[in-house]
Amino acid sequence: MSTTGRDVLRRSIAGQRRQLIAASLLTAGHQGGEALVPVVIGVVIDQAVAGASVLTLVLSLAVLGLLFAGLSTSYRWGARFAERGAERAAHELRLDITRRVLHPGGGAEALAGELVSIGTSDAKRVGALNGVLPFGAAGLAGLLVTAIALLTRSIPLGLLVLLGTPPILYIAHVIGKPLERRSEAEQERSAFASGVATDLVAGLRVLKGVGAERAAVDRYRRTSQDSLRATLRAARAQAWHNGALLALTGIFIAVVALVGGNLAAAGSISIGDLVAAVGLAQYLITPFSIFSWVNGELAQARASAGRIADVLTAPPAVVAGSGDLPTPSAGHVRVRALSRGALREVEFEARPGELLGVVATDPAAATDLLDCLGRSVDPVAGSVSVDAVDLSTVDPSRVREVVLIASHDADLFAGTIAENVSGPVTEEALTASAVDEVASALPDGVATLVTERGRSLSGGQRQRVALARALAVDAPVLVLHDPTTAVDTVTEARIAAGLAELRRGRTTIIVTTSPALLAATDRVVLLDDGRIVEQGSHAVLTARADYRAAVLA
Repeated sequence: MSTTGRDVLRRSIAGQRRQLIAASLLTAGHQGGEALVPVVIGVVIDQAVAGASVLTLVLSLAVLGLLFAGLSTSYRWGARFAERGAERAAHELRLDITRRVLHPGGGAEALAGELVSIGTSDAKRVGALNGVLPFGAAGLAGLLVTAIALLTRSIPLGLLVLLGTPPILYIAHVIGKPLERRSEAEQERSAFASGVATDLVAGLRVLKGVGAERAAVDRYRRTSQDSLRATLRAARAQAWHNGALLALTGIFIAVVALVGGNLAAAGSISIGDLVAAVGLAQYLITPFSIFSWVNGELAQARASAGRIADVLTAPPAVVAGSGDLPTPSAGHVRVRALSRGALREVEFEARPGELLGVVATDPAAATDLLDCLGRSVDPVAGSVSVDAVDLSTVDPSRVREVVLIASHDADLFAGTIAENVSGPVTEEALTASAVDEVASALPDGVATLVTERGRSLSGGQRQRVALARALAVDAPVLVLHDPTTAVDTVTEARIAAGLAELRRGRTTIIVTTSPALLAATDRVVLLDDGRIVEQGSHAVLTARADYRAAVLA
């Protein structure tokens, strides 16, 4: 079932209904009390003019003091409940977005920075609606109290407020439409700029290495300028929206004051009633200002809710089926007539406990094979099965419990080396991946802290820690993609031997062109032009010119 921006708003509000009800009642009490202040003052003036006793005047002033005390208390607690609802709603939306982005089925494709912007800025804007709606309800309560107070003094004044408010609210809604459109464009451009910035920062070393800093800066400058222009357009729309509503409100208040003055001049209402009417007319600035604020927040929240809905309703790349993998898994992998992307009717198998090498002359074919083995995508034709179970029928999360895909460019997490490497065979994994050598050269060994993405380590050190992390899991089927491209040949030979020893009895597939790793495998399949063209030992395949070109060049 698809989710729209309106659905996102509705669920966000419904999820905080207790906070909203409490906040609305308290803030309504505050605004109702605000509207009563001019009425009480008008009563005091009439009593003074009529020569009421000092005690009566003191009691009236005491009532006014209690009214202000109630105003302060109700506003403080109402604002607290409203803010709590806003923060909780934004938090729930962030969790929903995170769950969708991290869903094993994938499908929520966007720049990383763009997704972060949606999960922070857009979620905050939608959540903030829970913080302003109670004040909108309070503004309506204030208008109702104002209308009743005016009706008790003059039916024309009361009817003027009651009948004049709905058209103003409708006009406010119409005026908010351009702001909604431009707010959506602003958020889109801002999120895209964040995505570009995140990508550029992540690839900063590569950009410096190829001398592409100027091109990167130019690209970000163009993206940033687009975002700036969208922000300025949204700001102009906001200013026009607020100015138009303020002018409309001012005209309405002036009409109320003019009618009240004419009624007082004609003797239809008393001096106290006139003071109350003028005070109530001035008070009307407050609820109409609230409506302007709420309408602007609602326009921006609708735009953000639409962007959130796009993420939440993005169809998954793969879906769960009725199949399941056996426990424990033998790790028998079979690929049959597999076609996807650069792959053309690929067929091979990795028998239980086998260390299989895969040499792909086309990097795109290697990537497509890894995606299919880990069920990030499903084949267009053919199948990938483990223990005779077609992976396309198995829940993606279950597939990844059995089949672990370890990319060559996997990121590390901020923390210690030991925290990055944990699993059933941690110590053995540290040795097999030669991380013990890395740890011996660091001040605190495996307790050494590494920065985000492991940037405090060299490329080879990061790669060894990432390999150790994959080995420590001790998955029934482990698929490694070029795990040693950044290490020296001596270390690579040690890793090849350690890998073969540690993974003995477990199925391991290494997609690589490293001679040292391929020499340690039981068998190698050669994938050329998207097809399997030969299988055999590394020593036998070196007789082929295409194999030598891919591996020994």
